[in-house]
Amino acid sequence: MAFVNYQFEKRRRDLERKQKQEAKRLRKLERKKQQAQAPEPPVQPPSV
Repeated sequence: MAFVNYQFEKRRRDLERKQKQEAKRLRKLERKKQQAQAPEPPVQPPSV
C-alpha cells in the first residue's frame, strides 16, 4: 500500500488557494482601474 504524504497534499492545496486568491485580487484591481478610466455618463432625470 502506498504511503500518503499529507504534508505535501496540504502544501499543494494551500498554494492553489493562494493562487486563486491572488487571481481574484488582480481581477478586482483591473475592474477598479477600468471603472476609474471610463466613468458612466450622467443620468438625466425623466421628463414629466
